[in-house]
Amino acid sequence: MKIEQIYTGCLAQGAYYIQSEGEAAIIDPLRETRPYLEKAEEDGVKIKYIFETHFHADFVSGHLDLAKKTGATIVYGPTAETSFEKHEAKDGEVFQLGKITIEVLHTPGHTPESTTYLLRDEAGKENAIFSGDTLFIGDVGRPDLAQKKGELTKEDLAGWLFDSLRNKIMPLPDEVIVYPAHGAGSACGKNMSSETWDTLGNQKKTNYALRADMTREEFIKEVTDGLMPPPAYFAKNAALNKKGYDSIDAVMERGTRALSPRAFEVAANETDALILDVRDKAAFVEGFIPNSIFIGLDGSFAPWVGALIPDLMQEILIVAPQGREEETVKRLARVGYDNAIGYLKGGFEAWKTSGGEVDTIETIDAVAFAKAYQDNDIKVLDVRKPSEWESEQIEQSQNFPLDFINKQMSEVDRDTPYYMHCRSGYRSTVAASILKARGFEKLTNVQDKFDAFVEAGMPTTEYVCPSTLK
Repeated sequence: MKIEQIYTGCLAQGAYYIQSEGEAAIIDPLRETRPYLEKAEEDGVKIKYIFETHFHADFVSGHLDLAKKTGATIVYGPTAETSFEKHEAKDGEVFQLGKITIEVLHTPGHTPESTTYLLRDEAGKENAIFSGDTLFIGDVGRPDLAQKKGELTKEDLAGWLFDSLRNKIMPLPDEVIVYPAHGAGSACGKNMSSETWDTLGNQKKTNYALRADMTREEFIKEVTDGLMPPPAYFAKNAALNKKGYDSIDAVMERGTRALSPRAFEVAANETDALILDVRDKAAFVEGFIPNSIFIGLDGSFAPWVGALIPDLMQEILIVAPQGREEETVKRLARVGYDNAIGYLKGGFEAWKTSGGEVDTIETIDAVAFAKAYQDNDIKVLDVRKPSEWESEQIEQSQNFPLDFINKQMSEVDRDTPYYMHCRSGYRSTVAASILKARGFEKLTNVQDKFDAFVEAGMPTTEYVCPSTLK
């Protein structure tokens, strides 16, 4: 028996490859099929099953393409309705894989169809659970993604989750290994650990949601408290996973068309394509194609694409570091953005060499920021999350979260100069590029760590809720 976790940091997502005696199963595969096909070929095994723990909302799964290429059976848990052929498993149903078995444990709560898969080894001993978004390391799945107006509330789903954990998962032996679908950085939970697996026994000791003395009411309150609104693309990705999508091969072929600077410019002028620049933030601010948007590959690329580009059907033209064009198209497709129509051949250097128009964003470090703050009455936009801003902020700064920039654009004035910052400079560069593309010119981006602001003498304070003031 072999179990391999295939972890993708950008999405904080864990897929799983399991094989025994010439047969393999994949759990929660990503969109691209090559890694799974290559592993099966190397081991000389046939992929027999593709198990899905639920309808994923934060990425598009690779179940359809993988099934077409291997003949494997797609398996979902009870109540899962799809537009494609699959096996809807019954609670307690057992699947044979070589000399091991995988049992279906229906564990609704994160979503109604959420299912945990229990693996028993060759001797029939409980070895591991693949818990999807039902149980994370240090947390549990948020119960607000599948609520239906007038039918299901997040409190209803949280109650189901409490029952699933207590009745299906917690009775299992402590030595069972927990393999979840996500780790820290995913928006599918609130407080996930950076660890990507653990024993169930240790989770019973350390995971707040598994406290033995916790009542159902306490669980519902704690799990639903403080939930931020889910990213807008979540519902759209879940729909794709239920209904189907274009072949990844067609998406890659369409998106990896190499365009000369002239052809790139023509495509930009003749379509409504968004120009997406995925280079390093420092390179972007020094020069970029006017009206392009920065979302760097070396950050939380896919989640930010999903949060900031509202339309999954949006045509996209790519400016990437040379050699990373295919990677960009693939990572866009992971979250359902299948309409990349080509990339700039030769990268931004080719654009400059051809005489193309170039724009820049004024960018400074923490020391220059502190001097400007002391010498002038400046306006500061902090684009971090509200929770970060409330923890510690520069005095008189305005919280302008990147997550909600498309909704809050009216809060900034085109004629007012703004200094923008975040925690490291990545998010502020994204925000500045979006504002710049919308016609805001009086922007100064601060590319430095928040700790450096304090070291440079910037006055900071903690947020105090007005209701607590006396």
